[in-house]
Amino acid sequence: MGFAGKAAVVAGGGGMGLQVARDLMAEGAHVAILDLKEPPADLASTAGTVTYHQGDITDEPFVREAIAQIAEATGRLDYLVNTTGVLWFDRDLSCVDIDMAVWDRVLAINVTSFALTARHAVPRMKATGGGAMVHIASTDALRGDDKPQDAYGVAKAGIVRLSKSLAIQFARDGIRSNTVLPGPVHTPMQARWDDNPEALAAICDHVPLGRVGLAADIASAVLFLLSDKASYITGTELVVDGGCMAKP
Repeated sequence: MGFAGKAAVVAGGGGMGLQVARDLMAEGAHVAILDLKEPPADLASTAGTVTYHQGDITDEPFVREAIAQIAEATGRLDYLVNTTGVLWFDRDLSCVDIDMAVWDRVLAINVTSFALTARHAVPRMKATGGGAMVHIASTDALRGDDKPQDAYGVAKAGIVRLSKSLAIQFARDGIRSNTVLPGPVHTPMQARWDDNPEALAAICDHVPLGRVGLAADIASAVLFLLSDKASYITGTELVVDGGCMAKP
């Protein structure tokens, strides 16, 4: 898909981010993963290479240094993928009830970190001659919820707006920016399904395609939007939800 020898930053090394990183490496890309967690034990390079930067993605000096390291090591930066996110069911409530310190932290992780990575990736992409960004939002950005996680939803809607702005600002620099909006996807963020097969079955029954998504489904969409096959696509959203948003 044209990724061989290219350099990518993947912010967030969880289920979706890790799959994106592995798929990019399999295509021969050089990947830097940024995450607060310990690196997975089975992380290894394939056709490409990987570096793992452990730290807080809401900390601008950490983000600046990690992006600088891969850009300087490879002489380029072609791609940025933002997958960082938290979904705190027990604390992220209606804006009427939520502890505002929780609100602030969710927004810092789920959308401000995206602004920080873009802030330091865009100049490197300009120096490379262009590039592409994909930001993971959620179908939750498009709807309300009677069991709200308002900070999460607001952050995801903010990602859509941020991506559109980046797309317009830097189109003439050859930099594209798009958003993927996943529906229900079985990743570590939804580990609650592992111990509740009834809930998982109910979700699968709700999805028109009859199953929840996998990290690989999202990664495939991300790689398409990064690739030259999507060279005329910018400032838009790709919903990857098994048909949920199309339901009446």
